Amino acid sequence: GSEMCIRDSLLNSALICHIHHFRAFHNNPRNPSQNRAFQGKKEQIKTMIKILFICHGNICRSTLAESVFTHKVISLGLAHNFEIDSFATSREEIGNPPHYGTKNKLYEENIPLVPHRARQMTRDDYLYFDYLIGMDSANIRNMTRIAGGTDSQDKIYKMLSFAGYEDTQKFTGARDVADPWYTGNFDETYEDVVAGCKGFLYYLPVSYTHLRAHETTLH
Repeated sequence: GSEMCIRDSLLNSALICHIHHFRAFHNNPRNPSQNRAFQGKKEQIKTMIKILFICHGNICRSTLAESVFTHKVISLGLAHNFEIDSFATSREEIGNPPHYGTKNKLYEENIPLVPHRARQMTRDDYLYFDYLIGMDSANIRNMTRIAGGTDSQDKIYKMLSFAGYEDTQKFTGARDVADPWYTGNFDETYEDVVAGCKGFLYYLPVSYTHLRAHETTLH
């Protein structure tokens, strides 16, 4: 009981610190002293799967997905394989923290919130990340526009296209993840995000075999 809670808390704290180090390096690549300090991390980054979750404002759905997915890979012992972040397609909420509804829902589900301030996706982000996952059709259109007008590297996906992949090994004709900014229903959004994250994990070759051996961890 208490020992497990302490262990999980330490693991989550360690990964959040780990995430901050990666972001510091990624955001300041030309700092010589930082380059030396993070040389080993830089080599590790090259082998990591870089995932970016995206929604309109980067305070509700994408930050929820970032925290849920981060929690899942920690629980599965796969955190060292991933770099995870979230951005917006708009500038409306730049600099703002996650919505209180997102914070409350994560707390209710005992999932740590990954500290975050809203940022807007750029063309460089399209080139840097391996998977860019939007929450709805409008996000996908705007992500493609920001990427240069086309998804030339086949990196852009819709969140719920992964839902059920663990059973079918196929993409679905995905509906949108409803924006709780308008619906107020963070429970529904959470369920959709969990379904998308679970299917996405099974889609990734690095985690498939491991997941089949630890399926109860995902529920």
